[in-house]
Amino acid sequence: MRIVRLYADNDGESHFEDVEIDLTLTDYAPPAPPLHLAPLTSATRFGFMQAPAGWSSDWHPSPARNMFFVLTGEWEVTAGDGETRRFGTGSVLLVEDNRGKGHTSRVTSDEDSLAAMIELA
Repeated sequence: MRIVRLYADNDGESHFEDVEIDLTLTDYAPPAPPLHLAPLTSATRFGFMQAPAGWSSDWHPSPARNMFFVLTGEWEVTAGDGETRRFGTGSVLLVEDNRGKGHTSRVTSDEDSLAAMIELA
């Protein structure tokens, strides 16, 4: 499984990185058949976020390390190094640029966007 990570380097500059997450065949919920599972990660909070079509932000660091799941709509995120990526429905972004300049983000879809966020420990 491949996801995108947004992180800050030692100078606080944010960058994107493609990350491969290993899925291992696991007997997770017997008597259901085994399924492929990534290593579980501790989380502290969970919530939903809705942003209207056309919403945009100025530069900001993430308030916490989190997993960002796009449920509807599309986002465009620009890292501090200038790289821009788009995240549509079904996209997953690991956000770890919680220091430095951060990133900008905006909803590029014609519809509002609903996202789920899991704050990681």
